[in-house]
Amino acid sequence: MSLAWRIARAELRGGLRGFWVFLACLALGVAAIAGVGMVRAGIEAGLRDQGAVLLGGDAQVEFTYRFATPEERAFLDSIALKTSEIVDFRSMVVAGDAHVLTQVKAVDDAYPLLGSVQLEAGDLTTALADKGAVMDGILADQVGLAIGDRFKLGAQEFTLKGRILREPDSATGGFALAPRTIVKTQDLARSGLLEPGTLFDSSYRLLLPTGADLAALQAQAEAKFRDSGLRWSDSRKAAPGVARFVDRIGAFLILVGLAGLAVGGVGVAAAVRSYLEAKIATIATLRTLGATGGLIFQTYLLQIAVLVGFGVALGLLLGVGAPLALAAPIQSALPFPAQIALYPRPVIEAAFYGVTSAFLFALWPLARSEKIRAAALYRGGLSGGWPRARYALAMLALAGLLIGGAVWLSGTASLALGTAGGVIGALLVLACAAWGLARFARLLARRTRSVAMRLALAAIGAPRAETTQVVLALGLGLTVLAAVGQIDANLRAAIARDLPTRAPAFFFVDIQPDQIDGFRTRLAANPAVTKVESAPMLRGIITKINGQDARKVAGEHWVLAGDRGITYAATQPADTKLTAGAWWPADYQGEAQISFAAEEAKELGLKLGDQLTLNILGRDIVASITSLRVVDFSNAGMGFVMVLNPGAVAGAPHTDIATVYADPAAEATILRDIASAYPNITAISVKNAITRVTEALTAIAQATTIAAMATLLTGFVVLIGAAASGERARVYEAAVLKVMGASRARILISFALRAALMGAAAGVVAILAGGIAGWAVMHFVMESPYAFEPASAFGIVLGGIAATLLASLIFVLRPLRRRPAQVLRTQE
Repeated sequence: MSLAWRIARAELRGGLRGFWVFLACLALGVAAIAGVGMVRAGIEAGLRDQGAVLLGGDAQVEFTYRFATPEERAFLDSIALKTSEIVDFRSMVVAGDAHVLTQVKAVDDAYPLLGSVQLEAGDLTTALADKGAVMDGILADQVGLAIGDRFKLGAQEFTLKGRILREPDSATGGFALAPRTIVKTQDLARSGLLEPGTLFDSSYRLLLPTGADLAALQAQAEAKFRDSGLRWSDSRKAAPGVARFVDRIGAFLILVGLAGLAVGGVGVAAAVRSYLEAKIATIATLRTLGATGGLIFQTYLLQIAVLVGFGVALGLLLGVGAPLALAAPIQSALPFPAQIALYPRPVIEAAFYGVTSAFLFALWPLARSEKIRAAALYRGGLSGGWPRARYALAMLALAGLLIGGAVWLSGTASLALGTAGGVIGALLVLACAAWGLARFARLLARRTRSVAMRLALAAIGAPRAETTQVVLALGLGLTVLAAVGQIDANLRAAIARDLPTRAPAFFFVDIQPDQIDGFRTRLAANPAVTKVESAPMLRGIITKINGQDARKVAGEHWVLAGDRGITYAATQPADTKLTAGAWWPADYQGEAQISFAAEEAKELGLKLGDQLTLNILGRDIVASITSLRVVDFSNAGMGFVMVLNPGAVAGAPHTDIATVYADPAAEATILRDIASAYPNITAISVKNAITRVTEALTAIAQATTIAAMATLLTGFVVLIGAAASGERARVYEAAVLKVMGASRARILISFALRAALMGAAAGVVAILAGGIAGWAVMHFVMESPYAFEPASAFGIVLGGIAATLLASLIFVLRPLRRRPAQVLRTQE
């Protein structure tokens, strides 16, 4: 090993010429992974250290559609130094002819316990005095309100006294359908918005004594009020939804970065092979002097190890330095706290990925060089063939280590394994496509009359052409981009296709029982309204299945995650199709029965006869499943997972919900009419709701696209490297063609055709692979129809052609300028 190191040092003194592609590919991949990891670690640290501020207190207790009872409030006050009550619900801001949905936060004098609400001017206490209100600037602009203008929430009039810049507890509120308005709870007393049965959530923020045992207090509260529907959260995990989202999107982007490293690995393998090709004379001399294959392998392995260390260090410098340099703008742009600093985990993670992937891809060309004899080397070129079994096993071990590390470090085994499988599958398909292209090009070259085309096809099919590395590097990057494009186009098409024909115009909520008849009569008189559906609605939480904790029985299913809408009906609705069981009689007065959605029941493992414990407004109802029915949630209409018999919820306060289908041109008129007649009723525009969801999905898609573009950039670097490594061959080829009478234009056309054909092949394969990935996501994840989107696909093919043309033509000018005599003399 010492002798190998002495030879390696002597080789390295010659500089890094020929390894710039190796270093660029490795540094780009490591930098992307380290940068994403640094930002994710900063957000996690911010959520952890600022948990109490995010939550608005050391702990929080929540109730659904009710306030705390005197007993519950007394308990909370007994364990806290200070308590603040928050009420959160949706309503309509009414000002003149404008009726705009808002998310209302009603607060008391103690709010906020921690942190502060930042306004454009002034402070919150002053702004909320004398029936004042503050709202998001976007909402104020939508309604056309200026400071000092008056507006209504329900039947209560307020004065706008401030515009919100930032709420300290906004990250814990989850996804909102509308911008925020903050008012005092006491000012809503006559608004009609907080009547029994209306839809609102109450939360009680607690400022606890220093050193309070949060786990013990949580256990005490849940034991004391086990059946009241109380939900506890505290600063240990203040924003679980945000933390989960950041963790998953961060893990996904890192895995996309791994796809970029796979692309870079193609460049690493090509760079090592090219470097060894340039060292043929040196290796041959060493072999004739008695150097063994093992010594040759060790010598160049040590050189690669030094270069890997340099490339990883460069990538870490870029990946860590960029977030640190941009810490201030990153932290100000995020809607939740982040502490951008130097964290060891993302550095170690990026270094692990970089080192492992680099040796994985470099080992093949290194191993093949060990068994080649000196005589073969003097004849020129590295011969083919498989490496020894020990090196094949080492490569398998490295691949297993890389995949196992991705599973462990990402924390999402299915995503990591799916990404690994997808990358390996794409590389295999692209390798087969490159082999098929070379074979097809050789066959077609014999039958093509065009000289330029024949030259291009012959070059593509040549034994040592760069066809494989070009198709692999560019194809994988384009595949990621194609998949993102197909998914984005299909999501947008689904929204555009389904919304006008299937979705209602509005959801109306908080319709009081004494208002529903007048509400329906008013809409029936409007010729623009085509259909109205309404149903009584309560909200409840499934706490137990057959007497056991529901989540322990059925896992983290969406039906069990929080409260769900529940309705009741004496008779089976006309459009309801049962798949099992039977509906209860119209006059049924026995034990509580429930009709459950068939698909969700199957996912939860429920069957006829199972008993569910539902907590509704703090009261436990035990109901037996007596029927299963088809529920279609895909049309954005009214659908309930659970329907109870009326006797089960007799006397429980509730409101009605309604969906209204109408001519789009009449939506504004309908909204004004209902708001004027029933100011307490809240209208939710389905189109606006879908728009906000689309905006959120678009933001995620943009992050994914950026990651895909980074992968594509790595692929372009590999293309440039392939073109650079083939420059010597092109110089000789151009010289021979000139001697044979070919013009510069014909030679240039031949080179351009070669690049365009390889780019087109990579683009076509990327379309196929990206289309399959897009179909899988739409079918299995989104559960939506998939249709191939040609515009995006056409752009992918053009992009592949343009990228290979650009990379190739950069290194074409010098071969065309060289004189044939100068070139051919050097080959003698």
